[in-house]
Amino acid sequence: MSVTTDASRGRLIIPGLGRLYSSLHDGAETLLRVIAGGFLTIHGSQKITDPFGAAEMVEGLGFYPGAFWSLLLSCTEFFGGIFIAIGLLTRPAAFAGMFVLLVTVWFHWITVGQGFSGAEKSLLWAAILLFFVIRGGNRHSVDARIGKAF
Repeated sequence: MSVTTDASRGRLIIPGLGRLYSSLHDGAETLLRVIAGGFLTIHGSQKITDPFGAAEMVEGLGFYPGAFWSLLLSCTEFFGGIFIAIGLLTRPAAFAGMFVLLVTVWFHWITVGQGFSGAEKSLLWAAILLFFVIRGGNRHSVDARIGKAF
């Protein structure tokens, strides 16, 4: 899929860059997906070793029973990150990860009272995952290889 069309190439300040942008589009998108999924997996790896360890924390945020939500949080970050990185069930995995990140936005911005400065990283990561909720995995994904996407 070409992002830079003939019509939009004419609007580039340096039209010759249109071909370069088009050739790098899929690779850059794939790299962003792999990095986002990989980082989410790394973050979740700390939780998956003790999947009920965050029970008290999630109950402090109003999610009861804490053991259930702690397990779900651990699995969402660890396995969801792997799914995003490889592009398997990309949209649902990205949606679940985005939900987790929006909860952290609420926690840092409202609960802890840190405002934007405390929530900005979570907002950025939520926006990246929103991109993959909308776009899916692209042609360099397991979803594309099996010919099915959510």
